[in-house]
Amino acid sequence: MSESGARKWIITFTVILASVIELIDTSIVNVALPQMMGNLGATLDEVAWVVTAYVVANVIVVPMTGFLSASFGRRNYFAGSIVLFTVASFFCGHATNIWELVAFRFIQGIGGGALLSTSQAILVETFPPEELGLANGLFGLGVVVGPTIGPTLGGWITDNYSWPWIFYVNLPIGIVAALLTLAFIREAPEKREVGSIDWAGIALLVVGIGSLQIVLERGERDDWFAATYIVALTALAIIGIAGFIWRELTAEHPVVDLRVFRDRSLAVGTLFTFILGFGLYSSVFIFPVFAQNLLGFTAMQTGLILLPGGLATAVMMPIVGKLLQRGVPAQLMNALGFVSFFFFTYLLSRSTLSSGHNDFFWPLILRGVGLGLLFVPLTTLALSNLRGKDIAQGAGMTNMMRQLGGSFGVALIATFVEKRAWAHRQALLAHISIYDPALRERFQAIVSGLMAKGSTLAEATQQAYGAVEGMVARQTFLLTYMDAFRIVGVFFLCCIPLLLLFKRRGRGARPAEPVLAH
Repeated sequence: MSESGARKWIITFTVILASVIELIDTSIVNVALPQMMGNLGATLDEVAWVVTAYVVANVIVVPMTGFLSASFGRRNYFAGSIVLFTVASFFCGHATNIWELVAFRFIQGIGGGALLSTSQAILVETFPPEELGLANGLFGLGVVVGPTIGPTLGGWITDNYSWPWIFYVNLPIGIVAALLTLAFIREAPEKREVGSIDWAGIALLVVGIGSLQIVLERGERDDWFAATYIVALTALAIIGIAGFIWRELTAEHPVVDLRVFRDRSLAVGTLFTFILGFGLYSSVFIFPVFAQNLLGFTAMQTGLILLPGGLATAVMMPIVGKLLQRGVPAQLMNALGFVSFFFFTYLLSRSTLSSGHNDFFWPLILRGVGLGLLFVPLTTLALSNLRGKDIAQGAGMTNMMRQLGGSFGVALIATFVEKRAWAHRQALLAHISIYDPALRERFQAIVSGLMAKGSTLAEATQQAYGAVEGMVARQTFLLTYMDAFRIVGVFFLCCIPLLLLFKRRGRGARPAEPVLAH
């Protein structure tokens, strides 16, 4: 049901708007957590649930969007989700205690989870088959730009106003998106009657995926399997996911139709969206920590450093879509994207404690270009053979796997940083000795400088020991973050041979295939 003229572009604007506010809210709250702690009287462990609740609700709802949109009608479900997201945003800003905020964040996540996959399904059906690459390129703007500008926007709002305003800014955007949806988006032709609902499948999905997401979000913070509840949730995740897969493959009306994975392109594309999520979120996780904790940048400065890379991605998305439309091989652009990502991590792995804004400009531009070369072709390959209600099922699964890939990436990189930092610290301390002439000279220079500023000998000596400890800590984390960048880069290089899993396509086999013709 492709559209044309002004309606096509109004629909495009509407679904991208909905996607952007959903994705911004995954990262916008991070910089406001300290202010929330003080205002609501919450501990760090309690306030972390503000982030976890939203992500868990997201990852549970995303795979069910195909079923829900078919049951209630895609336009109605999309508009209803926007309204739920917007209303929950209002109550998040009005929360008077931490658990009230967590509860409304979960509800906000339920509404937001539908926006991403349903937006993609609407956009794919709005554009004709020969413009599928362009449609996915435009959708990718929200997917990549949202998490990039979230921390910057959150930092600016928190610095200039107060934390409730990071939720209130959603209100006018949500209202506009809901009104445009009802006015311009047509109902999808496929709509099934709500008969026997697969409650067992829904329950197993909630238990399995929800438990897995909590393990990934909280595991590193609580020392993984040293915590009893992490062990229990891991067991629940394994049982729940295994039961969910069995149930959905045998149920007559499954809530998530896993049979769509018979399409090889969707199966392989979903694997690669998991890989993309791993790289997208793990690299975004490492860099701000490195820039703020070691180089002393503020959250606002870090966001501004990341902005040019996000703009590079925004520019690349429609260009890559047009290249796909003209027959440039998708696998070739994927390979170039992986290589771009490798060089981004390689350049960052050569950073020093004196690195500044200019040192990060081109590496982050490479990252932005690489994301454009990866996201659009992968999404196009994954969804190119799907039709009708299968598009929503496929979009839901690819978006869920990208989210899970990001959660795995952040969890594994955070654990790697913790373990590797200890190893580097031990190695550095092995080379520090009071008998080392260079160290003694540096130590005495620090003591003399502090005494010249009025400190006593005892005070200056104690402060000098602290200064040496600080230098060791900074070098420890510098070496650790550089190792983390290298690991992510090598991971992407190793993924290039997996592109051979995609089938080469003949010409003219199906209506959508000229987009990917070789």
